[in-house]
Amino acid sequence: MATLSSAEIAEALTQFLPAKQVVTESIRKEYLSDSFVHTVGEAQALVFAQSTEEVSRVLAWANENQVAVTPRGAGTNLVGSTIPHGGIVLDVSRINYIDVPDLENFTITVGPGAKLADVQEYVAQFGMLYAPDPGEKTASIGGTIATNAGGMRAVKYGVTRDSVRALEVVLADGQVLQLGGKTAKDASGLALKHLFIGSEGTLGIVTRAVLRLVPAPAAETSVLLGFPDLDEGIGAVLAILASGLEPAAVEFMDRKSIALGEDFKGFKYPFPEAGSYILISLDGSQQAVSYGVEQLRQDAESLGALGVEVLSNPADRARVWELRGDLVKAVEAISEQEPIDIVVPLGALAEYVSSIGELSERTGMRMVAFGHAGDGNVHLCVLRDGRSDEAWATELQATLDQLYASAHEFGGLTSGEHGIGLAKRRFFLASTPPENLAAMRAIKGALDPRGILNPGKSYQA
Repeated sequence: MATLSSAEIAEALTQFLPAKQVVTESIRKEYLSDSFVHTVGEAQALVFAQSTEEVSRVLAWANENQVAVTPRGAGTNLVGSTIPHGGIVLDVSRINYIDVPDLENFTITVGPGAKLADVQEYVAQFGMLYAPDPGEKTASIGGTIATNAGGMRAVKYGVTRDSVRALEVVLADGQVLQLGGKTAKDASGLALKHLFIGSEGTLGIVTRAVLRLVPAPAAETSVLLGFPDLDEGIGAVLAILASGLEPAAVEFMDRKSIALGEDFKGFKYPFPEAGSYILISLDGSQQAVSYGVEQLRQDAESLGALGVEVLSNPADRARVWELRGDLVKAVEAISEQEPIDIVVPLGALAEYVSSIGELSERTGMRMVAFGHAGDGNVHLCVLRDGRSDEAWATELQATLDQLYASAHEFGGLTSGEHGIGLAKRRFFLASTPPENLAAMRAIKGALDPRGILNPGKSYQA
């Protein structure tokens, strides 16, 4: 990559951008990092693009001059995908329009900077649902597309990829592609839009997205079940899914995570004797939801549950889900932590989670487990507690090596929804067949031959 000075970059970019959109002095560290701000990178310029045309012109100039570009949205990334190593940070958060829903085609068109929560709240006014539901509701739509974010409702509605109908993408050389359309089917050549979903900004920058909507369910409720331990809780999930029940979300939490959440939020879950909890969301017609609740009530004893709490009151339901959603914040309130979002086959989930507890006992490294029981996605927080910098670095890497190696032995993958970025690169590269990496890098070479887009992240050499 070329190493142009901040002044040289600013002089060039302000030929076609307003000077107020190009920052070269005293760039705030949150623009040089990810959500944690543990590692701060460097950049010669921070650029706020406000249109597809501006993104195109910036990339065309950067490509011609071989200047690295790190794309950025809301900055909620957890794995270092937004940490720059020189060049330009290209922020698209101001391209945040939300069009009126196209109710005939069940779609809505938005800019990459639109916030997930804003899109969800807006379409609800039209009786519609945008289904992807990752925990960080302030994430930008562009960011959720870049990581193929999943979330709690993935068990029923799928991940972000399943809700993207079309994309506008700017390539490294400034070319603008229109991919997909407002159709449910597309067998017209290669499905190029799927290359960019989950690519973490390494192949192109999304500047417009057409998202799939579904009618909002007429009814919804949640059921909380307490179990003696996590093995029994996760075993019950497999039985529930095999029964034909179609929950919108199925979450598991161990007692350690709930205790931290209770302290953080200031209220208690029922069944204090429970070693684990399974939280289930049901939605659909009133008849279907009522049937699901009754089925869970009837099956609870045979599933080994200590108790069943139907959260029919919206305020109670919101509090219980809010605690689940804030578990990471609860952990970070007491200690620095390393977030993990390993995904394993559903049939291996109980055994893998059990192995985490055994590893924690052997190493003395405290770990808090929770996640999406319906799709095998384990969210694990490895806590630093009082370790020195040297001890934390050494012991954390040794622990992560074992966690990822064990997951891969169970047929799991490095990341379910956070992406690879920098934080998980070593584990991803170690577990991915060389021929797969070669294919990924060949695609990168075809679309970004000078390698300016988010260099050094994920699969790149």
